[in-house]
Amino acid sequence: MRISIPPPVLKACEYLFRSGYQAYLVGGAIRDSYLGLDPGDWDITTDATPAEVEALFLRTIPTGKNFGTMTVIVDGSPLEITTMRKDGPYSDGRHPDYITFTKEITEDLSRRDFTINALAYDPFQQETIDPFSGRKHLKRKLLVTVGEPELRFQEDPLRMLRLVRFQSTLGFAVDKKTRLALPGLARLMQHVSVERVLGELNKMLLGQELLSSLKTFYLSGLMEQILPELAAGHGVSPGERHPYDLLGHSMTAAQFAHPSAHLRWAALLHDVGKLQTLQREHAQIGAEVAEGILRRLHASNELVVKVSTLIAHHMFSVHPHSSDREIRRFLAEVGPETASDLVRLRQADMAGMNVAPRQILSFGEALMGRFSDVYAEHSALSLKQLAIDGHALMQAFRLKPGPIIGQILQHLLEEVLLDPSLNEYTTLRQLAQSYLESLPERKS
Repeated sequence: MRISIPPPVLKACEYLFRSGYQAYLVGGAIRDSYLGLDPGDWDITTDATPAEVEALFLRTIPTGKNFGTMTVIVDGSPLEITTMRKDGPYSDGRHPDYITFTKEITEDLSRRDFTINALAYDPFQQETIDPFSGRKHLKRKLLVTVGEPELRFQEDPLRMLRLVRFQSTLGFAVDKKTRLALPGLARLMQHVSVERVLGELNKMLLGQELLSSLKTFYLSGLMEQILPELAAGHGVSPGERHPYDLLGHSMTAAQFAHPSAHLRWAALLHDVGKLQTLQREHAQIGAEVAEGILRRLHASNELVVKVSTLIAHHMFSVHPHSSDREIRRFLAEVGPETASDLVRLRQADMAGMNVAPRQILSFGEALMGRFSDVYAEHSALSLKQLAIDGHALMQAFRLKPGPIIGQILQHLLEEVLLDPSLNEYTTLRQLAQSYLESLPERKS
């Protein structure tokens, strides 16, 4: 198979080759090319040492020089060039204690995690070097470690999480021998940094075959190590109308959630509060538990807030037949973006209960249609959208800054949510005056 190579990548390979060095393309770009996918990053391996690479290219960055990796800039594109090597023991569970440079591409490929990633492509002979049957496993859609799985996972335990991530994103099955090695080694995940774990989980959650990978994630013991609050849902009933246990419901909901990180996380964790109660307050409890989980994983504050907010409100009561006032109040409470996400989360929740797809789609379309109708009215759904502001109130009624201003504005918003036509300056001023006159301190 001939692989289409971007010009800057081919130019770097040609420069190495003309200088008397070997140059191969390796890793995910070759795998993705065989799968018909658009490769993201292109990695080059060579027998040139880092010092020799540094001398050959005008612009270099020593991103991983101690481990043989240099970043070079070719025609404005950053490219990673790594010297072919053999690895020593992995005492820290991430990096080899030492490396030995080699001129044999097969030796370099033998240190990689999975056979589908242990492919090299010779851009000049247009041949693929495949010593571990990676192409066969690509055709069979099978994830197999290079060599003994126990050794590969002990070298870097994160590879176990990479396995379930590839299962989700590529839709591949896991080789039996590889799968059976997982439970006995899952405990090693405690030695992996939470930042690396979160990175793999975020990628896994965006995959099209998430459900199968989540099953492996649980059965391998990895979920118990990383997300014990989620794993605890196995065998727990989430309610009378649910066909699955709490864990099955959560995993199924995540599979059918819109493929964005915050929605997938929210769907996966939306019912963790049911481990404490099946009452409606499980939503707020679950939001707090989810926040704790994501902060433990060092997630961004933006992701934490989005996920916890969605879980806290996922039991919202509005529906396609709610009154206009109820719809406006809901949109005013959560905001347009969160409201749309909550509809998507409710649809995922329904999928996790085995609701008919047609019913799920019609619910979402109808409720989003109601939202659109309200937006078309140009209704005020926040204090900022009122036709009067705090400064105008202070001038009109000779008020000083203080809580009373916020009280008046909130009262006016409540009135406008009832009747959007009230949102014009003169009317709001009259309503504000009536409100002030009704206050006990004003009457005395």
